[in-house]
Amino acid sequence: MTVTIPSAGHDHEQLLAEMQSMRAGDADWKDARTWSLVYYAGEKHHALLEKAHRIFFAENALNPMAFKSLKRMETEVISMTAAMLNGPPTAVGTMTTGGTESVLMAVKAARDRAKVKKPWILWPEIVAPRTTHVALGKAAHYFGLKVRYVDEGPDLRADVQAMKRAVTRDTVLITASAPQYPHGVVDPIADIGIIAAENDLPFHVDACVGGFVLPWVEKLGYPVPLFDFRVPGVTSISADLHQYGFAAKGASTIIYRDMSYLKHQFFVSTDWPGGIYASPSMTGTRAGGPIAAAWASLMAMGTEGFLDHTRRAMEAATALAAGLRAIPGLEVLGKPDATIVTWRSTSLDTYAIADRLEERGWHIDRQQKPPSIHCTVTSNHTGVVDQYLADVAAAVEEVRAHPELASKGNAAMYGMMAKVPFRGLVKHSIGKVMEAMYAPGVVVPDLTKADDGVVGQIVAKYGDKAMGVLDSATRLRDRILGKRT
Repeated sequence: MTVTIPSAGHDHEQLLAEMQSMRAGDADWKDARTWSLVYYAGEKHHALLEKAHRIFFAENALNPMAFKSLKRMETEVISMTAAMLNGPPTAVGTMTTGGTESVLMAVKAARDRAKVKKPWILWPEIVAPRTTHVALGKAAHYFGLKVRYVDEGPDLRADVQAMKRAVTRDTVLITASAPQYPHGVVDPIADIGIIAAENDLPFHVDACVGGFVLPWVEKLGYPVPLFDFRVPGVTSISADLHQYGFAAKGASTIIYRDMSYLKHQFFVSTDWPGGIYASPSMTGTRAGGPIAAAWASLMAMGTEGFLDHTRRAMEAATALAAGLRAIPGLEVLGKPDATIVTWRSTSLDTYAIADRLEERGWHIDRQQKPPSIHCTVTSNHTGVVDQYLADVAAAVEEVRAHPELASKGNAAMYGMMAKVPFRGLVKHSIGKVMEAMYAPGVVVPDLTKADDGVVGQIVAKYGDKAMGVLDSATRLRDRILGKRT
């Protein structure tokens, strides 16, 4: 399908109505049928974000001298975030478009810092737990670094001694998570910080999902391991505003202990015919709307608002975890430190259960190693936990009664992808799916032409479920690219 710009402009109201109709098949986040992707703090707060975003809809933070208002708001957002994370008076940083860009910036800054301090390093490396968000691998891929991944321990947290052994003369950065996305546990940041300090290495804590919830969880009296700038070895932290900061997409922060780290994030060009160019982060043009909405969110929410939303989210997460454990044959992975609950079946096909939940209207986030289902819980889920647990129990009984469901639909797709031993083949196949999805003019690709490898085999076997296969491949694509953007 080829679409061209119409010769005559369409009626505005008709366009808006068409756009609303396009949303009919989208995930239902407002009614809490999703467990990730959107963080909704209620209609009143949502309306505020829309208005704040609209006021600065056209402004461009590329030039802070032209739009001093945006620079002021960004500075205040960074200051508020740094204070929340117990940063020192010297703490500095920038806003970004999302957690992925924040991680990209931390990696870029560490690489460029090493070029100055350790110019003999030809092949820079990062040491990280395998549970670290895939954005780190993406950053290493973009910027030419190698990640030395370390397996997690039995408690699903980073293995400190293994990380210590992984450090080499080529290491330029150590990273860990607070919490890590797959299981919701905080890595032993204090112990890893000692390793970083002993080796004079930057230590980045990826708190994109937890940065705006762990401080409030701690204030509510729950036990939270030290994860922020109170750990002397921590040199940078990423924290997403558009997750538990309840800001508009896309807004995140990257905070450094001081300017000696942040300065390596900047890009400056002095010889371009277009003039001197300086940029603080990845993007050139920087949308004003997300900056304004983030500032408005923090100012409107206040500590009281954050504590209230966190209290309700923790109550919902606690009830969810307890309810899942009470269903025979299910287990919650690890001991989550905050609001992420990941679970699986110990006797049935977890992906088949996921399929049954989707049939009941839930948007499901599937994980692998081991097969599991991820739930990021917010205050918006308070009223749906009981219904979700009832649907989980019903789905479990359905799969128990019909084990053949494991070889059908999405369960077969995910099960096959997870079990293929040659991961390079899976990567090749998903790459072909991406090519098919983004070919010229394609809206719904024909996956039978996407690949003659794993995906082709699956489509050949389940050709009558092409849309289900497409849906599964799309989710696999999202998993590869990372859930946050």
